[in-house]
Amino acid sequence: MGDENEDKKEDKNDELENKKYKDEKIEKESQVTLDENKSNHRIHLITIVGEIEGHENAGNQSKVTKYELLLPQLASIEDSSEIDGVLLLLNTMGGDVEAGLAIAEMVASLSKPTVSLVLGGSHSIGVPIAVSTDYSFIVPTGTMVVHPVRMNGMVIGVPQTFNYFREVQNRITGFVCSHCKISKERYEELMMETEILTKDVGSVLEGKEAVEEGIICEIGGISQAIAKLHELIDNNSAMQK
Repeated sequence: MGDENEDKKEDKNDELENKKYKDEKIEKESQVTLDENKSNHRIHLITIVGEIEGHENAGNQSKVTKYELLLPQLASIEDSSEIDGVLLLLNTMGGDVEAGLAIAEMVASLSKPTVSLVLGGSHSIGVPIAVSTDYSFIVPTGTMVVHPVRMNGMVIGVPQTFNYFREVQNRITGFVCSHCKISKERYEELMMETEILTKDVGSVLEGKEAVEEGIICEIGGISQAIAKLHELIDNNSAMQK
């Protein structure tokens, strides 16, 4: 009887320690592994929020996603035999182009099944990240802003600068169009739209519009996103047998 009580006490302590670890992981890194589902799948949850920070630090008051922390974590996920899939939650204003593309390329190259869910918004360089997964969802009130590349600070008005901007934009457009169903021509039309954004060019797409344009796969929320990821994990496991 005493041994049984000790075992129960140890199980309770282990449960509390596990909960504490998960809470700290969410608080410090906005990440957690979901492993209490009926399918016994281990899903790593990553959030892309606020501004995607690049080589320069964002303002102290800004919510940021640090790409230099996220890249090694994605590499660790790929290397881990304990992670079955990845769920990306996005609510980002965009940010550094090179950092955003680096994250998108890393996610796209994972061998583990991946699903993204756009919540408040996935703007600017957040678009490539949203489409980098195997399947994508957006909530009905979610938005995506498609616009040409911009740069802060002084820009030298010479042909080389124009060519550089064009090459960067082509990289973004090429990535997006190769990872979703929208055509290059249509994506560029949305990008250069002049009647939607005040004092700017580009388009704001709400949830249904993003799906109709072929950028996002489906309208849905967290339950649909997790259910789809379980399905992809099961399919992936069956293929490996």
